[in-house]
Amino acid sequence: MRNHRKHTVLAAAAVAALSLGLTACGGGDDAAGAKDAGSASSSQSTAGTGSNGTAGGATADQTATKSGSGSTGGSATGGSTAGGSTGSTGGSKTGSTGSTGSTGGKSSAEAPACAYGDIKVTAAKADEVPTEHITLTATNTSGRSCTLLEYPLIAFGPIQTAKDVPAVAKSKPAAPVVLKPGAPAYANVRIALGGAHEDNKVVNEFNVNLFAAQGPAEGSIVVKAPAGGLAVDEAAAKTGYWTYELRNGADEF
Repeated sequence: MRNHRKHTVLAAAAVAALSLGLTACGGGDDAAGAKDAGSASSSQSTAGTGSNGTAGGATADQTATKSGSGSTGGSATGGSTAGGSTGSTGGSKTGSTGSTGSTGGKSSAEAPACAYGDIKVTAAKADEVPTEHITLTATNTSGRSCTLLEYPLIAFGPIQTAKDVPAVAKSKPAAPVVLKPGAPAYANVRIALGGAHEDNKVVNEFNVNLFAAQGPAEGSIVVKAPAGGLAVDEAAAKTGYWTYELRNGADEF
């Protein structure tokens, strides 16, 4: 009876030990399985994150590309706008210069040639004794701008028989003279070489013609000589070009 109980106890202990071993083994497999499952989940999570990150990176690159394209387009547009502004400014500047130039407004292309009815001409003796020079002043009385071309065509005597008074080339201005209403222009004229000469003649008035675009204009302006008249030597007479003001050197002859 004792041996049988002993064997029975030993058998029960063996069974219990076997059960514990199996439970331990099963637990290890479950833990390993759980671990593997956790690793897989973690891997999937990591992979998902990586995928999302990659997608996010692609989106960022696309955004950067779009942004870059937009920026480039913006720059191009900005350049175009800047160019337009410069052109506009240039245009404004070109207009401003044209309107404030020495001509006082219109260019010679816009202002017609002054006709004899547009201009009043007066003469004054130079401050010298004897008188060798006079200054002609041409004033625009037309009420509109006009271009005073070339030089005065002077006749000291009857127009048909008077000698032509030649112009001095060095007195020619760089551009034609455009006169606003009421504005003057000047020409220096040598009438004699000084002193008494048998060829001198006294004139109390003389004629001045103007130039048109194609040559001498029609009509003549009668100019009164300064008080006492002028002793003129037609052989020595010369005239300067019309200028805005008399210039030292260029208008001295």
